[in-house]
Amino acid sequence: MSSYQQNKKKRKVYTILIIILLIFISFMISMNTGYIRLSPLQLLETLIGMGTEQQNLILFEFRLPRIVISVLVGMGLALAGCVLQGVSGNPLADPGILGINSGAGLAVVLFISFFPSTSDVPVMFLPVLAFIGAGVTAIIIYALSYKRGEGISPTRLMLTGVAIAAGISAAMIILTLRLTPDNYQFVAVWLAGSIWGSNWMFVLSLLPWLLILIPYIFIKARVLNTLNLGEVTATGLGVNIEKERLFLLAAAVALAGSSVSVSGGIGFIGLIAPHLARQLVGGKHQFVIPAAAALGALLLLVADTIGRWFIQPSEIPAGIVVAVIGAPYFLYLLAKSKA
Repeated sequence: MSSYQQNKKKRKVYTILIIILLIFISFMISMNTGYIRLSPLQLLETLIGMGTEQQNLILFEFRLPRIVISVLVGMGLALAGCVLQGVSGNPLADPGILGINSGAGLAVVLFISFFPSTSDVPVMFLPVLAFIGAGVTAIIIYALSYKRGEGISPTRLMLTGVAIAAGISAAMIILTLRLTPDNYQFVAVWLAGSIWGSNWMFVLSLLPWLLILIPYIFIKARVLNTLNLGEVTATGLGVNIEKERLFLLAAAVALAGSSVSVSGGIGFIGLIAPHLARQLVGGKHQFVIPAAAALGALLLLVADTIGRWFIQPSEIPAGIVVAVIGAPYFLYLLAKSKA
């Protein structure tokens, strides 16, 4: 490896480390963001076990679980978008835009509608339900987008996903008519993209999915690089395209579904994070994947922190803050896209 290539690789590694440092700084700021403030000294004392009962309750039961969920969900949605863009060849692919998040949300809302209150929902079962909903939606979108002899057209895939997402949103609105007032309020908050899974049980329900799927996607980085070269070149290099696409799509759907099950309808993270990652570290997925995961975590953590800080003691759902950033960025990417 030449000196130039080594320096280039070092710059990419340093870029990823800087993003991780920004996550740490945002994490510390977020722990002190809320209606009741903790001074840096109080925060340190609470972290080392010397805080009061009230400080322990605020930090360990209310804020930390939500902050950790924000980081994990941001990583999951960003990687789902990264994989979808790599597999489909569509730079505008995102689990929210393609309707996968909506499918996961529909399954969760359907389940919740049969319970008298959201506290009756088995927490560990929510990611499984969301995966089923997201998986069924992805299969429908894939089937409607596929043409024999042509394969998957990026434009057709996106338009099909948008249409399916609109239909699912309409179905969820109809479902809300049979909900109790408590569940109606929950669904309204969920659709807005609030981090509603704010206790350690939700962290534990999401963590196994990420621990299994994120390493798998890292392992498949070379496959994603090869798929970007085109079907003919990938086949010539010995890649079983249909098999690899199927498994990678399943991983993306599982990441998006499990993330949505504890975070609500948050879009655009899977679109913005991979694009920013490619601008910062280039196109190789060995660097894009960790950079996108870190950027997704940073974006959602900052969005949730801003939402909790901006109109205290009320809050703005993180999904709305992300949408304020993501919608103009999506239009910018759409304007740049040759399709």
